[in-house]
Amino acid sequence: MYIRFMTISTSAADQAPLTTHPERLVLSLGAAWATTERTLGARLGSLVGLSLSDYRILHALSQSPNALGASRIDLARQVGLTASGVTRALQPLERIGCVATTRDQRDARLTRCSLTDEGQELVANATEILREAVLELLDLAPKCRDGASNLVEMLSELANH
Repeated sequence: MYIRFMTISTSAADQAPLTTHPERLVLSLGAAWATTERTLGARLGSLVGLSLSDYRILHALSQSPNALGASRIDLARQVGLTASGVTRALQPLERIGCVATTRDQRDARLTRCSLTDEGQELVANATEILREAVLELLDLAPKCRDGASNLVEMLSELANH
């Protein structure tokens, strides 16, 4: 697996406390996300034909607590896209038979999306591929690997505010 990390400056200013240079947090998160998305997206694309964005939508659908599926607005909130972005992303997933959409019986303006059996199988396969790829990625960054649990907790706290 080829991985190219974005470089982040390690100047004296970057070693200062985060309160002195809070922009470092955003820049570092952005650089880490770009590397992660490129690496994991390439792996998913080559093995199951999904982008990481596709996977995020399918995974969110797989976690939907509603038996009728998730609304596009709910999906948009979960994956950080607009409702129209979710609509565009769902169209090819519907065409390949991974996602089914139905009109809400009580509100005709509302469309619900759910995984088909093929979609559930694809999410399961993609999840295994991602698990392996993430572990390989973390092996290249031992500090991240050692602190991954704390990092997930911190990022979850940020995401939920």
